[in-house]
Amino acid sequence: MAIETMILIKNGRVIDPKNKRDEVIDLIISEDLIYKIGKFSEDETYEQIIDTRGKIVAPGLIDVHVHFRDPGFTYKEDIQTGADSAARGGFTTVVCMANTKPVVDNEDTLKYILEESKKTKINVLQVAAISKEFKGKELVDMDSLKASGAVGFSDDGIPLMDSKIVFEAMAKAKELNVPISLHEEDSSLIGNSGINEGKISKQLGIIGAPNVAEDVMVARDCMLALNTGAKVNIQHISSGNSVDMVRMAKQMGANVTAEASPHHFTLTEEAVLKHGTLAKMNPPIRTQDDKKKIIEGLKDDTIEIIATDHAPHSNEEKGRELLKAPSGIIGLETSLALGITSLVKQGHLPMIKLLEKMTINPAKLYNLEVGTIEENAKADLVIFDADEQWIVKDFSSKATNSPFIGETLFGKVKYTICNGNIIYRDL
Repeated sequence: MAIETMILIKNGRVIDPKNKRDEVIDLIISEDLIYKIGKFSEDETYEQIIDTRGKIVAPGLIDVHVHFRDPGFTYKEDIQTGADSAARGGFTTVVCMANTKPVVDNEDTLKYILEESKKTKINVLQVAAISKEFKGKELVDMDSLKASGAVGFSDDGIPLMDSKIVFEAMAKAKELNVPISLHEEDSSLIGNSGINEGKISKQLGIIGAPNVAEDVMVARDCMLALNTGAKVNIQHISSGNSVDMVRMAKQMGANVTAEASPHHFTLTEEAVLKHGTLAKMNPPIRTQDDKKKIIEGLKDDTIEIIATDHAPHSNEEKGRELLKAPSGIIGLETSLALGITSLVKQGHLPMIKLLEKMTINPAKLYNLEVGTIEENAKADLVIFDADEQWIVKDFSSKATNSPFIGETLFGKVKYTICNGNIIYRDL
């Protein structure tokens, strides 16, 4: 009689960045764990046998920067549809930001999200706000929120202008051994957010968001990180100067990481002319030189993490004129393919390095015991065909606000497995 809980994954190219494994080998999944790694015969022991010949088997992807809009904005996305979108993109773990309504600055809102997350097929984690009501004036009770399940702290979407508050938050985060993740834009230096201040904004007659608005915040927070010893994550880095500053801070000994979003290493400011509001995000897409420096930062590990900043909005909201539409795009279902198409196929990163930035490095940032393929590890996996081309056209997300609709990309997710369960398959 077949043991229903066992799955054999045969003939795949298994890539595990943590253990530097890259070989054709088989995996057995039992219950929610990777039971064995080796070469195994097909027989009736297994409930299911998946032949992954010609495909890559990797740890389930981890995204440390998503917005699931629940509670408060569920017409854009909710925890379930966000999780479905993640599964389709090969993600088995995500970390949600705190800019819900109400803000996740209290235990009740945090507990609601964590309870709703249990209903999904993936691992949905939550950061709490750094400041009460995102006002940047008073710290939340970081001790109680961590004890209630928050995996870190961020006011993402709203920059923290009070350096003393940031310093105190970093000191407490160091004590609690959790990361502080920061949105780096000085709003006093921005004319209109979401569009780079440069030749395209001038062509449109718009005062945009200049690099310096990001650079001054990154410089400050790198030095505060150096002083406090806190684990600090610079979110969605977009400025080449900021990449240089993170590199310098690392060399000085600061425990700073940076994340790049796929749109910042694939697009430039000209995308606004082609895609309009679908190319509007905070921080904005910048110049070719900025894009080049982001890719250089990915290559030399100045930028250790790729994160989507998945930001759903309704068609009505994104249909407004450029200056009145909200910033942000969805990204979970295109992230892996954009990395393969723009980084691996272009010779910037080997596949194992791309996967490192989408699995074990995000896991390390948030102290997660996932992101690897080894015996007795959680059976969180993505199986994909790196050479299969597909056209971006529909989504499992409630939202469709993506500038990549209609684009042909390499890298098709075939299966996503989380906690030993097949939660997505490409039919």
